[in-house]
Amino acid sequence: MFEIVVTNRRLCKGNFLVALEKALMHKPFAVILREKDLTAEAYIALAGKVNRLCERYGVMMIPHTHVVPGIARLHVPFLMATKELAEHFQLSLSIHSVEEARRAEEMGAAFVIAGHIFATQCKAGLTPRGLDFLREVCAGVQLPVFAIGGIDAQNAQDCVDAGAAGVCRMSHWMGL
Repeated sequence: MFEIVVTNRRLCKGNFLVALEKALMHKPFAVILREKDLTAEAYIALAGKVNRLCERYGVMMIPHTHVVPGIARLHVPFLMATKELAEHFQLSLSIHSVEEARRAEEMGAAFVIAGHIFATQCKAGLTPRGLDFLREVCAGVQLPVFAIGGIDAQNAQDCVDAGAAGVCRMSHWMGL
């Protein structure tokens, strides 16, 4: 199963780069550097460190929202996506409906991340969309779909069985 590590250094119990390296030892499909609170300058500085670490383990690093010089990948929320971004980057998008997934595919996105599938602290109080939603998204597009939100060792395979190419996890990896 393909897995994407989504970062949030505030969830780390210790040093962020040490926790990330532990995750990288498991050879995930990719790392999405999702550090929303950083300035562009601080983000790019951290992205350089993270990208070097990812390269050491043969794992692709995908910047979230920020364009990082020398990296031709980018992940953005659906509402930030444009056809021009998809023409210049290997673009992935966060989506929350089948229609958004279809529009992402038309735009030329490489893959989408659909969520949130299960209850999660990151979306406390919001009703999860569930496996039926994930099945609908996967059936509605040809591009790879990754599930996010409350994914753990017990339910990850359920996501793949619903048609997902893989899963994204944040809390699990950042808590190492």
